[in-house]
Amino acid sequence: MIRVLLVHDACLLRSALAERLDNEPDLEVFHASWPNAPELARSLAPNVCAVDLECPDSYGIAPLGELRDRRTSAEDGQLLVLASANRPGSLRRAVEAQAVGYVDKEGTPERLVIAIRQVARGERFIDNSLGFSFLKATQIPLTRRELSVLSLAAEGASIADIASSLHLSHGTVRNYMAAITRKTGARNRVDAIRISQDEGWV
Repeated sequence: MIRVLLVHDACLLRSALAERLDNEPDLEVFHASWPNAPELARSLAPNVCAVDLECPDSYGIAPLGELRDRRTSAEDGQLLVLASANRPGSLRRAVEAQAVGYVDKEGTPERLVIAIRQVARGERFIDNSLGFSFLKATQIPLTRRELSVLSLAAEGASIADIASSLHLSHGTVRNYMAAITRKTGARNRVDAIRISQDEGWV
């Protein structure tokens, strides 16, 4: 039996997908929102964490990725992500979290089932439709922390809000924003956000 933890912040979608997956005879499915996922993953020790990358905390995948360091076998704690082809920034974060499965969200539930089984065996799974996004992800000039700052800024967060969310000083956030503006070739913060959104980085 493959224990699967499904992580998605939209309760209705998460519940419906979990019910569909749970109909498979070899899958035992649990589900949670992003805030509850790391703690539940530690207590359940799932074979596969299947997570939606479109989460409010764009670095929520990091705690789940860290579970790989504490797994008891090579097949446990595998990270599989549900990704969008137009969001290479999210793919880059998933790679940094050592995800081994990448499923296009435009695909079918059957495709996800295949991916879960393959990842549970310790094998890599990547949807062909995500190939170009992986190429773009390698070309992102921003660091992981800069992407985090920029993602919050793109949501309308102020310097103070970003500092509080990421436990940084106001000055450090301003320094990150200055670096982001320089690296993206933008004129200002708003322009940096526009460029990054056009490129699919945030």
